[in-house]
Amino acid sequence: MTNAQIPEDGPPSEMQADLETITSLAKRRGFVFPSAEIYGGFAAAYDYGPLGVELKRNIRDRWWRAMVQERDDVVGLEAAIITNPAVWVASGHVAEFTDPLVECLSCQGRFRADHVEANTCPNCGTVGKFSEPRKFNMMLSTIVGPVADESGRAFMRPETAQGMFVNFDNVQTTTRKRLPFGVAQIGKSFRNEITVKQFIFRTREFEQMEMEYFCHPATSLETHAYWKKERLRWYYSLGIRPQHLRLRDHRPDELSHYSKATADIEVHYPWGWGEVEGIAHRGAYDLTQHATHSGKRLTYFDPDTNEHLVPHVVEPAAGVDRIMLTLMLEAYEEQHLDGGDSRVVMHFAPAIAPVTVAILPLSRKDTLEPTARRIWEMLRPTFRTQYDDAQSIGRRYRRQDEIGTPLCVTVDFETLTDDAVTIRERDTMAQIRVPIAGLIGALQGRLAALEPRVPSLDEIEV
Repeated sequence: MTNAQIPEDGPPSEMQADLETITSLAKRRGFVFPSAEIYGGFAAAYDYGPLGVELKRNIRDRWWRAMVQERDDVVGLEAAIITNPAVWVASGHVAEFTDPLVECLSCQGRFRADHVEANTCPNCGTVGKFSEPRKFNMMLSTIVGPVADESGRAFMRPETAQGMFVNFDNVQTTTRKRLPFGVAQIGKSFRNEITVKQFIFRTREFEQMEMEYFCHPATSLETHAYWKKERLRWYYSLGIRPQHLRLRDHRPDELSHYSKATADIEVHYPWGWGEVEGIAHRGAYDLTQHATHSGKRLTYFDPDTNEHLVPHVVEPAAGVDRIMLTLMLEAYEEQHLDGGDSRVVMHFAPAIAPVTVAILPLSRKDTLEPTARRIWEMLRPTFRTQYDDAQSIGRRYRRQDEIGTPLCVTVDFETLTDDAVTIRERDTMAQIRVPIAGLIGALQGRLAALEPRVPSLDEIEV
């Protein structure tokens, strides 16, 4: 297996698409729309269209299956988005969750200090005219209750993790899990980012997939190393090429206030390396803080040693939106075919493709429609399907290629006599004729063959 630790100077192979290309395709084909576009939009806010919601759901389902359903040591949780403000005091977010903010003295634009390159304003280009950096807390606040004053001040959660920490005792008591065990959650988080950029890569409202893995302090470093490999393996299973991924350990000066060690899974985007997931060793920080501030004991009783201990925590935390953008950039290919023709193909793995099988009647004539719709009804319970009878068959193939549909089923006039249809593959454009009676099995076999090979943990070097 290719070593995931790709050096800074690469050279990783380039993705074919730039951000502008993917942004255009996302709107044109119904993946992502600018939010409230008819009112001029809203900065860094996006609405997910018919294909986008399917792609996001598939990402979430794939993560949940790998992290919860296929394991016996992880359970799920869904915590409140708005909770007692004391949670955020104890976690350190009120005091520590800040970015350095500078203001351009020429155009009054405000930016994160670490996003200003060469002391040049990203907005107006003025050099060297900035205010002194000051701390900017990134939590979004709201008012709870009928009176709009500070007594009702609460926060939109900036991460899903704290809901799992404050429920540690509830989960452990009700599930009777023994160390090590994890608690997983998928949900929305909110951060008042100073600088939002790169489409859905950095937004103020986003969806996280996080898991807190509670383990014995003596084995926590070993556990952290395991989860680095395991999470990298998951990205390979989505079809992301190894040369586009790397694990990068944080330097001591980069670590968060709670972290004993952190590694980022980074993707080589068109603009450079960027984080798609962080795997943090949080130590005993969170449970200790909440125990101190709440006055409740948050410990684990080890029946083997007959002692109470505060578990250490390893946290893999990923963003659904960033993963979706990564998959779209990774999947995109523009092919130039013989005869001067070309096509755009999104090479989504079948497990995450918004549509896995498209049903295409060769003609809109009434003679084909009943048979085509009967086949569609037969396939819908098993596959994510789309029925498409608009325009020529060639244009429909191209349309399905561009949204990443792995297989098309073409119903033609011969179908009426031989009870067979044609399966056309997205990647190779190869076609094969199969009987309708065996269609489901044939489709399942070809989809399985298109899934990426998933390496074993022993094959992954970190």
